[in-house]
Amino acid sequence: MKKAVVTGASSGIGREIALRLLSLGFSVIGISRRVDAGLFTNENFTAIQSDLSHEKETLRLCEILKMEPVHILVNAAGFGRFEPHEELSARTITDMTFVNLTAPMLLTNAMLRSLKESEGYLININSIEALRASKFAGVYSATKAGLRAFSDALFEETRKSGLSITNINPDMTESAFYDTLRFETSSKEDEKLLASDIADAVEHILKMRKGAVISDYTIRSLKFGIAKKKVNG
Repeated sequence: MKKAVVTGASSGIGREIALRLLSLGFSVIGISRRVDAGLFTNENFTAIQSDLSHEKETLRLCEILKMEPVHILVNAAGFGRFEPHEELSARTITDMTFVNLTAPMLLTNAMLRSLKESEGYLININSIEALRASKFAGVYSATKAGLRAFSDALFEETRKSGLSITNINPDMTESAFYDTLRFETSSKEDEKLLASDIADAVEHILKMRKGAVISDYTIRSLKFGIAKKKVNG
């Protein structure tokens, strides 16, 4: 049974992808800050608790995963804060950069030999913000644009190995991503994406002829929608 590693596996896009990979017959190692045994009942799922905003924890995780024969790595963990740049704390800036960009590069470094040997798949869950400039999204956009550039450069570097590398750039997707933000996805079905849409994209990538690679996979909602949260008081 081929093995996949999925970060951010406890909720949202990461959890949906982990569930889809299990349904496709892969064993899955799910990485998340909080491990809830009730989220997955499949015997082929293994949970590892790790906070990818902490350098020491991430490096410790890399040493563990170096020993695993990995066929798929999905970097899905990430978070965003959308405020005027001068209002962001230094901690928020460093944490966002580490989770969204540094951790995926470190994990890829740890597992790249295995991924190349198995002619596997590296899938980075990016963002539509990697492709455009939006106000109050300077740091978040920079991390996602950086991850996209990393993926593109690594694709050229590893092209002879048979490793497939894909950026998935979703628009606003209904998930816990927005729990701490002042806005959220629209309630209308055609104005948002679902986590299952991103899992569909992953399945599509895996089922394509191995000689073809979608290096950049952008998914948009049919219509634009955003909802501002009501402020109590």
